[in-house]
Amino acid sequence: MAKILDEPRYACALGGAQSVQAIHRAVPVFHSGPGCAGRVSGNSGTGYLATNTFPCSNIGETEVVFGGEDRLHEVIENSLKVIDGDLFVVLSGCTTEIVGDDLAQVVGEFADAEKPVIYVNTPGFKGTNYEGHEWVVDAIIKQYLTTLPKGDKIKGLVNIWSSVPSHDPYWIGDLRELENLVREIGLTPNIVFGEHRGIENLNKVPYAEFNLLVSPWVGLQNVKLLEEKFGTPYLHYPTLPSGAHETSAFLRAVAQFAGLDSEPVEKIIAKHEEEYYYHLERNVSVFFENRTASKMFSTVSTAHRALSVAKFLVNDFGLMPNRQYLTENVPEEHKERIAQYFKDFSYGIEAEVVFSTDGYEIHNDIKEQYYAGPPLIAGSIFEKKVTKELDGNFICVSSPFQQKVVLHSSYVGYHGGLKFLEDLFTGVYQTYN
Repeated sequence: MAKILDEPRYACALGGAQSVQAIHRAVPVFHSGPGCAGRVSGNSGTGYLATNTFPCSNIGETEVVFGGEDRLHEVIENSLKVIDGDLFVVLSGCTTEIVGDDLAQVVGEFADAEKPVIYVNTPGFKGTNYEGHEWVVDAIIKQYLTTLPKGDKIKGLVNIWSSVPSHDPYWIGDLRELENLVREIGLTPNIVFGEHRGIENLNKVPYAEFNLLVSPWVGLQNVKLLEEKFGTPYLHYPTLPSGAHETSAFLRAVAQFAGLDSEPVEKIIAKHEEEYYYHLERNVSVFFENRTASKMFSTVSTAHRALSVAKFLVNDFGLMPNRQYLTENVPEEHKERIAQYFKDFSYGIEAEVVFSTDGYEIHNDIKEQYYAGPPLIAGSIFEKKVTKELDGNFICVSSPFQQKVVLHSSYVGYHGGLKFLEDLFTGVYQTYN
C-alpha cells in the first residue's frame, strides 16, 4: 500500500549534479525534462556557472515516443562549443532512463572531444542525492581519472572526502576546516570541491598517499574504488570532528595512519585545547546557570551531521542523548554499523538510533520522549515548530535550513565547537528573553 511521506529531507539521485557544480569549471549536462533539472539545481546557488545556464536536453513528448539520444548528442555538441568548461558530466533523469536512452553510447561519440565528457545514470527512482553524489564520483574515477598518465605518489598528499556539496549548508566551511586541520599537522590536503579547487586538484587524486573519508557512509564506495583503481589506501573516520574531544582524536588518528611523529602533533593539540577550554571556562556561568538550558537532546538530521553533533554534546558538553533520528534514507547495508557509532560515547553512554524519512512520525515520537526539562532539538527548519510546542531549545544544523545565512561557517574543529555553542546559546537567549 502506498504511503504518504511527510517532510522528506533529501532530493533524488539527479541531485548529484550539485556535486558536479561544486567542482570548479565542471559542467553538469542534464538529459531530463526541464522541471527535473530546475528542481535539483535550484538551491545550489551559482558557481562557475549559474544554475539557470546548465545545458539540458529538455525532453518532451517527442523524445519520450521516439527516444532522446539525438537530442542529447545535439546538446553535448553545442555545450562543448559555447561553454568554457574543463569537464562535462552528463546526468540522466527518470524519464530518459525509463525510455531507455543509452548515455554510454552517446557520450562515447565524444571520446575525441577537446574536453572530457563522461556520463552517470542518476534516475530518481534508483536513489537519493546522497547516492547520486557517490555515483558521480565513481563515474569521474572510472571514466576520467583512469585516463590520466600513471605516476608516483606525491609524498604527504591526502585526498579529503566528507560533506555532500550544496545539500549540507555547512559543506564548504567544513571542508575548509578539515583542510586546515590536516595541513597543520604537516600533510598536504587535496579537496576537489569548492572555490577554485577544480580540475587541477581532481587531477592530483590518483597520486595521493592516502584518501581520508570523514563521513559515516557517504563516500565509502568511492574510496574503496580509488583503492582498487590506484592502490591508494584509505582512512575511514566516521565522525565529522567538532570540539576538543573529537578533533584531538581525529588529529591523532590521521597522524598515526600517515606515520607522523606524535610529539609535534601532541604539541599542536595541546595548544588548541588550552585555547578551547579557556573560552569554555570563562563562560561557564552562561552554560550551566541558565535554567532554560537543556539536559537532554535529540538530533534530526543526516547520519553525517547527527553523529558530529551528538558526540560534541555528549563528550564535550555533558548532555545526555535521547533518540537520534537519521533522515537521509540510509541504505540498509550501512544501518547496523552506523547504529554502533552512536554507542561509542564517553563513559559508556549510548544513544538509540531511529532511521526514518517521515517528519510526521519523527515529530510524534519526539513528543512522546522524556527530556528531563526543556529538550534540545538539533535538526532542520522542520523541527522548529515541534521544539516550540515542547518549550525546548532549537538549533538548525541541516537541510532544509532557512534559519540564517551561512557563507563559510563551520562546526568542525576546535573553533567549530565554540561556534556551535555560540549559535546554540544565542538561540536560547532569543527564545527566553
